[in-house]
Amino acid sequence: MEVEWLILADYAEIIGGKLYLMGGGWDVLTVNTAFPLTRPVGLAAAFSVAWNETNQRHNVEIEFLTEDGQPVGKVGAQLEVGRPAGIKAGQEQRFQLAANVPLNLSGPGTYVIVARIEGQEARRVPFNVNEGPMLQAKRE
Repeated sequence: MEVEWLILADYAEIIGGKLYLMGGGWDVLTVNTAFPLTRPVGLAAAFSVAWNETNQRHNVEIEFLTEDGQPVGKVGAQLEVGRPAGIKAGQEQRFQLAANVPLNLSGPGTYVIVARIEGQEARRVPFNVNEGPMLQAKRE
């Protein structure tokens, strides 16, 4: 099994097997509120499940960390993908996950999303949190 993607958004959900994002695909979050703050973000993840890994439970965890490894948010789940009738032998399947996670941000800087499958890191995606003009103006 592998992580196909991790996407940040303002809001994410899955309905009827389809991913819906509002304000999705960003890698810079601009904040106009004083730090520390809690900010909800949408997360979309997709896992490619190999044929021989179907019909089994898998533990996945997605953690948001500061640059120095401090946790600021987390999502955990168990997933199990079955083999639908008529699927070709050996065909991989996609499992999608959407979550809206409150992040506890201590300040601007580089953060990272780390996805783990069965405790093993499978993908790492950085993003940045920047002070917006309103916050900068308050300091001046």
